Amino acid sequence: MYSGGASERRLGELADGEQVLIATKFPPGWLSRTDAFPAALDQSLARLRRSTLDLYQHHFPSRRISIPSLMTLMAGAVEAGKVRAVGVSNYSAEQFRVAHAALAERGVPLASNQVEYSLLHRAPETNGVLDACRELGITLIAYQPLAQGALTGKYRPGDRPTGIRRFGRYYRRDALQKVQPVMALLHEIGERYSRTPAQVALRWLIQQENVLPIPGAKDGRQAASNAEARSFTLLGAEMEALDQATTAWRT
Repeated sequence: MYSGGASERRLGELADGEQVLIATKFPPGWLSRTDAFPAALDQSLARLRRSTLDLYQHHFPSRRISIPSLMTLMAGAVEAGKVRAVGVSNYSAEQFRVAHAALAERGVPLASNQVEYSLLHRAPETNGVLDACRELGITLIAYQPLAQGALTGKYRPGDRPTGIRRFGRYYRRDALQKVQPVMALLHEIGERYSRTPAQVALRWLIQQENVLPIPGAKDGRQAASNAEARSFTLLGAEMEALDQATTAWRT
């Protein structure tokens, strides 16, 4: 799905011979069927130059794909040694409970549910996803943890990003203006630790129970900066202040 498989091929080249954990997803396009799973998995393994995937995730729930049937195939891939852990993505609480139960019948745990979660997108707290993850011991993998860059401090009202991202909901109309009080707080907290607003925003997620953020990075410098979010700890009062400042984004 990502660049027609080119992202997997490039990752396979870079990670060849390296001790790293690799996660990828099924299906390879927007539309697919359950019976496409075996071939898609083998093709991902070939592109990634791996005999086993550390985490294999179903990208989107679909009426075309039976969750129990797909999880049966996923469990079979674990038993065959092609997959170490099974995950889902963009599943509602109800949907991933179904997946969890289907896998449990085969003695395979559901490792993760990858959904959007950030200070500016707190829906997992109100739609039951985060509570269900904690109840079942499933990791919530938070994508877009920096709200497409809106939480980095790089963009301000009247100064939107270029490209297709400028049309995203975080940059429409007065969206950036509404975020400015949040950015001021992120700057204030970050100065106490000599950290950036982005690092503080990531740290807020890291300190949530059962949550793992996966920020994007366009180069090594950004990747290293993101990793620095693991090097400090926010106080309870700071966590609460960020929580209160972004309550409007819970719905």
